[in-house]
Amino acid sequence: MDASSPDIEDAAVTPMMAQYLEMKRAARDALLFYRMGDFYELFFDDAVKASAALDITLTKRGKHQGQEIPMCGVPHHAYEAYLARLIRKGFNVAICEQVEDPAEAKKRGSKSVVRRDIVRYVTPGTLTEDSLLEAGRSNHLAAIAMLRGGAEAALAWTDVSTGELFVRPTTLAEARLHAASLSLSELIVPDNAEENWAAALAELGAEFKTSLQPGAFFDSRAGERRLLEHFKLGSLDGFGQFSRAELAALGAVLAYIELTQVGRMPALRPPRRADASSAMTIDQATRASLELLQTQSGAREGSLAAAIDRTVTGPGARLLAARLSAPLTDPDAINARLDCVETLAREERPLTAIREALSGMPDLARALSRLSLERGGPRDLAAIRDGLDSAREIASLLSGLNRTAPLPTDLARAAAALEAREKGGFSALHRLLTEALADSLPMLARDGGFIARDFDPGPDNVRLLRDESRRVIAGLEASYRQQTDLRTLKIKHNNVLGYFVEVPPGQADRLIAPPHSALFIHRQTLASAVRFTTTELADLDSKIARARDEALERELEIFKRLVGDLMMSADEIGEAADAAASLDVAAGFAVLAREEAYVRPSIDRSLAFDIKGGRHPVVEQALRKAGSGGFTANDCALADEAGAKLWLVTGPNMAGKSTFLRQNALIAILAQAGGYVPAQSAHLGVADRVFSRVGAADDLARGRSTFMVEMVETAAILNQASERALVILDEIGRGTSTFDGLSIAWATVEHLHNKVRCRGLFATHYHELTALSASLQRLANVSMRVREWKGEVVFLHEVVNGPADRSYGVAVARLAGLPGGGVKRAEAVLALLESQRQSGSISDLPLFAAAAPSESPPEPEPAPRASQLAEALSALDPDALTPREALESLYRLKLLADDV
Repeated sequence: MDASSPDIEDAAVTPMMAQYLEMKRAARDALLFYRMGDFYELFFDDAVKASAALDITLTKRGKHQGQEIPMCGVPHHAYEAYLARLIRKGFNVAICEQVEDPAEAKKRGSKSVVRRDIVRYVTPGTLTEDSLLEAGRSNHLAAIAMLRGGAEAALAWTDVSTGELFVRPTTLAEARLHAASLSLSELIVPDNAEENWAAALAELGAEFKTSLQPGAFFDSRAGERRLLEHFKLGSLDGFGQFSRAELAALGAVLAYIELTQVGRMPALRPPRRADASSAMTIDQATRASLELLQTQSGAREGSLAAAIDRTVTGPGARLLAARLSAPLTDPDAINARLDCVETLAREERPLTAIREALSGMPDLARALSRLSLERGGPRDLAAIRDGLDSAREIASLLSGLNRTAPLPTDLARAAAALEAREKGGFSALHRLLTEALADSLPMLARDGGFIARDFDPGPDNVRLLRDESRRVIAGLEASYRQQTDLRTLKIKHNNVLGYFVEVPPGQADRLIAPPHSALFIHRQTLASAVRFTTTELADLDSKIARARDEALERELEIFKRLVGDLMMSADEIGEAADAAASLDVAAGFAVLAREEAYVRPSIDRSLAFDIKGGRHPVVEQALRKAGSGGFTANDCALADEAGAKLWLVTGPNMAGKSTFLRQNALIAILAQAGGYVPAQSAHLGVADRVFSRVGAADDLARGRSTFMVEMVETAAILNQASERALVILDEIGRGTSTFDGLSIAWATVEHLHNKVRCRGLFATHYHELTALSASLQRLANVSMRVREWKGEVVFLHEVVNGPADRSYGVAVARLAGLPGGGVKRAEAVLALLESQRQSGSISDLPLFAAAAPSESPPEPEPAPRASQLAEALSALDPDALTPREALESLYRLKLLADDV
């Protein structure tokens, strides 16, 4: 939300419209949902924007400054569906509620307006409702703070729906990488950023909403005060030492939450520093290329996450995505995760029991957050109760695993957290919630009826009165029927009239006339019925209403007390939720290992990269689903005693080069995320970064062609990769002329080999590059195996030592369905060009020899026109031509003949 205010004149308007304009000024750029009865109404430009975004009717209501006021609205009981659509389309929404009883407003005068106030600003990064969130996806809100002209910076982030809070030092160059790993929904930035920072931050906002906020939000001293006040501490030393930039970023996050939640704060966890060196860095281009969380079209199906996700809870799916986005680089931490997977995968029966218990566990963190923001209801209390029950069961199942061998450290820690052993356990809280809550619960606390019988005398009294009133009303109905001799007479109830007597229109005269008119008082006439009341009914209705109001007030007091008791254990509940999510991920990996024959990788601090029988996790499952046969496994060894190695991969398109490149990068990421991998065996030294440049795409929004994007991404890799990186590159240099592209590819291979000295795979169609293995010691040639059978090309998808003998491009064109005449013409041109190629090696070309920079390779002599005419004639197959193709061929031959 920016600082602008609506330019709306508020002179000479009705009291209601004056109130609206006041609320709109407070809402600023957010759409104002103004509560009027059963609807949230929008006026002026807000109505125009919302009606277009939601495809709802735009109407007019009254006039303002002589102009009709545009208006539209959504029902308050179903507003969340409309709200979700507006948020997805980039709008912020301010919720303005009635905060006063209409009866109280009338006491101030007949024309007094019910008092309203904005109770919440809804933005992409501050959502908490299940209906607005995806169960398996985190919803991160972040703030970036910059001090000393950007020399010191930090990024802080939270998920308001779960309460996690992290911070890390950063730089402008790294900010985009961190943002990509978090899958941000919203980024808070200062509105007074320097010009260079503002430009870079604007670029950051291409993938998520950027919210400009006052510079005061980012004051480090104010940030420290906010942290101390929120966590009720006298010092932050217990959380660790934070830099001024980190305090500024954390303070900005807290300030923005307080602003959007209008003073309410979720149950945030103590802030933790995320060490950038403890996680593998994966840039946005690599994430898109490898399709870690979604495909390049934006779908989850077909991504790595979709292929390996065997979690059974929303929190587990969110944690799995987080681990794939930021794999670990500490071998000890990775192996601790793998120990958990190995223990769970060992026996199927305990694993199945744990997953069944997990599948019934509600989302504790999100329920806790809603309750802390006073946005939760009785069902959220029940979710905490049921979650604690499941946690106790899971902890017991984990203890059962301990009978055969000691539990790995992470599993033992999870079992302790699920029972809150260090804090005395959840037994008392679970017992309180079990005793307090009824079996059937409403969505909202204000609906009442959620307190169990015998828990409190207040709600019990109204139940007794309600049950007694039913008997009284049944007796009254029988008595009134007998007195009037009307069998159709019924006593009914609604929220407007309360209890009333109803008869068909044709029998109403009997109740209006004496002697019954002394008993029955007319209330309402409808086309289908006439309604009356009696003194007895009115007294009974009043008595029940008073008791109901008193009982509801008492239930709301109990609800508030239960939430307060629950919040005293908020940290322990959060830790139990984290433990359950971690266990869900480990159990999911264990199931994946058993189902898909994945193996435990060997992870250490070496530069090893030795994969035996590696497979692509996504392609393998897709082939099986399509019934296209099994996946061809391949080895990959990118290091030996001498150090890291670079493989130069050649072979035709469709032979599987890109799949081979990607699968090895995915195996490395999956292993360092703590999962088993699709291979016969895998020994991997941790990679600090993975770079992938596979596939072609332009970026027209930034004015970049496909080749420019390729060069920018290649430059980033060569400038940022280190010895411990894993680099996969495919077809570098293909977006320009042959010699330009060959030059770039040549230089890239040399730089990776000589300067970066990393492990890598470099796929290319430039067969001339294979000669480099003679001069680059750690460069090895491999190729995709191809077999020709009866003139057809068979792709075996096997990686073999040595370069490919040729590209088979024309053969691939034939397989793709290129017309027969075109294929024959391509074969003829290929033979002609190959006959004119120089006989020397690549090093003989002036471009790559030690010649003066101004020299360039000679252009091939053009073939004489007579020769071209002969070649074109010999390529024709009259029997295979359609009439149209024959006519086109005739025209081409005539053009050649005219030049002879």
